[in-house]
Amino acid sequence: MITSVRFHPGTENLCLVSASGDGDIRVWDLKQRKCTSVLKSHVSAVRAIDFDESSEIMVTAGRDSVINVWNWTRKSLIRTIPVYESIEAAGVLRIDAAAVFNSQKGRVVYSGGEKGIVRLWDLDSGEELFTQAKDRNAKHAFVDVMYLPQSGNLCSVTNDQNLLFYSVTAQLKRVRQIVGYNEEIIDLAYIGNEHKHLAVATNTEQLRIYNTDNLNCELAYGHKDIILTLDVHSSGAIVATGSKDNTVCIWAINMKAPVNYRVTCVAVAVGHTKAVGAVAMAQGSDALFMVTGSEDRTVKVWDLEPLRAIFEDPSHAATLVGDAEPIRLHTRYTFQAHEKDINSVRIAPGNKIFVTGSQDRTAKVWDVETGQPLGTLQGHRRGVWNVAISPADRVAATASSDRMIKLWSLSDFECLKTFEGHTSSVLCIEFVAGGLQLLSTGSDGLIKLWNIKDGECVLTLDKHEGKIWTLAKQQSEEFMATGGTDSVIHIWKDTTQEEVDRMHQEEARTLEQQQALDNYLLVKDYRNAVSLALSLDQPHRLRTIFQDVMMAAENRHGAESDDTPRADDAILGNAAIDKVVGTLSPEQLDRLLGYVRSWNTNGRFARVAQATLYCVLTQYSSETILALPSAKELIAALQPYSERHFSRLDGLLTGSFIVDYTLHAMDAVGSLDADRIDMDESY
Repeated sequence: MITSVRFHPGTENLCLVSASGDGDIRVWDLKQRKCTSVLKSHVSAVRAIDFDESSEIMVTAGRDSVINVWNWTRKSLIRTIPVYESIEAAGVLRIDAAAVFNSQKGRVVYSGGEKGIVRLWDLDSGEELFTQAKDRNAKHAFVDVMYLPQSGNLCSVTNDQNLLFYSVTAQLKRVRQIVGYNEEIIDLAYIGNEHKHLAVATNTEQLRIYNTDNLNCELAYGHKDIILTLDVHSSGAIVATGSKDNTVCIWAINMKAPVNYRVTCVAVAVGHTKAVGAVAMAQGSDALFMVTGSEDRTVKVWDLEPLRAIFEDPSHAATLVGDAEPIRLHTRYTFQAHEKDINSVRIAPGNKIFVTGSQDRTAKVWDVETGQPLGTLQGHRRGVWNVAISPADRVAATASSDRMIKLWSLSDFECLKTFEGHTSSVLCIEFVAGGLQLLSTGSDGLIKLWNIKDGECVLTLDKHEGKIWTLAKQQSEEFMATGGTDSVIHIWKDTTQEEVDRMHQEEARTLEQQQALDNYLLVKDYRNAVSLALSLDQPHRLRTIFQDVMMAAENRHGAESDDTPRADDAILGNAAIDKVVGTLSPEQLDRLLGYVRSWNTNGRFARVAQATLYCVLTQYSSETILALPSAKELIAALQPYSERHFSRLDGLLTGSFIVDYTLHAMDAVGSLDADRIDMDESY
């Protein structure tokens, strides 16, 4: 099995070097299409082949824990460097980068493998020049390491599908980390003073901190099993996580600190006998406590007073904790709260009460000081997945597997309103807009925005391809993030104000154009008036212009004597209007014919419709009209109504002949009577 291949960088001979699982290295002459050399020294799979800048030195490394240096010309082994770890990647640094590590000849080899660190070796002496410090509590190993000469970075690929970038010129300090796969997104929240970072819980034991600007990610190790829930303190720098390992960890976050000290586990809460599925911290620094809910059906309230110094100054948490073990937290009280798993815990503003939601189809309200129940919110037909508390009123909302969201009064614990619209379980809810609206996500992959006042769903967003487990909003509510089973985090921007501004601008622009249209009509500038009416998409105004101009032309011609010479009449009563109709763009022409189609369906407007249609047909070729996007539909709609109008006019014309005949007959009868009267008078 071939485990590695590399082209020789020289231009004289076209050679390919390949390595196999048995440790043999073969050199192939591609012009002669044959193997010219077999190099034997490795005793296990060779995973890396590279050349120095002179192309005369070849370096190979493999899972036999050695790096071999070869003379390319003689195809002989120069040196073997024992590294005492299985190597998955190795290569030669450029001379300018290697000089940073005080190599005598500037030739440095890097290696990476099962230990998950990058090590540097002097190619000439075999001496180890530098060993990278491993990330705290990290468990990854490297499956590949690539040198990026343009940026001067080493890019390491880990066995958990992450990319780590190390600066060669900065003593291999990590400058960026890209997470390749998220698993399911179970919970997330915005953190930091500027809320530019996301704390994310996935189907792993690592807490992930994403920079939303460049997607750089920090991994925090501390739990031994999957993290199920997290909550962020109002300071934005303290995060609590609950896990399947039955513990809760408190993390202090300072993204401006050195790499290994950006996320520090400062405390651990041990006491639950099953997975911790809900956690909430009191907001503010006056009351320092935390409430957790678990699959063991109990609620525990933890005392966070031992962490007061950290809560007051989270940026120095790493210094305060140092290398000591995380602080063990103690409970204030514990009680069984529900009959089934507890899915959600929320603490109300003021830190006086908290609400829990459970699979037993109820949510309960508790007193923080005594732990006594204050009320039960009953009404759901299935388990409650999430609870939320309004920031403005004594109101709570619950989301359930029965596809409903219920709004509850925290004064009398009565259901105030029910929101229905999701087609599957509602998994997460959040109050927004100062408690006037509610955001919800569900198993149907939809995000819905509800008005609290009328209970109407005003917006539905469809982007995820599976269940949406969680949503998080910034304190300013400018951005919102959602995550679910499709392993994707979507970040949404609130464009409400932008839409309002855009609508106001459009209204102002429309008013200006409307005033301009009135001015054009006042001075009888029909050419500009017709063009503007088309651009404003005002078919009624345009029809009125055509009708008025045609009527004025008829009245003017009727007032003239029959023997007065005049130029040919304009089709639409004004030559300027005819000229405008004859110079329309394809888009404007298509729109005008659409108006004509509508006018033509009403007998009162048939005359102006037919006149406009005649004006178009006399000035545009059939090819131009048929090339319009909706030509087929327009012709199909215009033809039957036009035939009906012509049939009606034909009937009127026939009727006019009868009237004409009757008038002539009456004139003939009148002349006979006159003759008879004259004859009688003569006698």
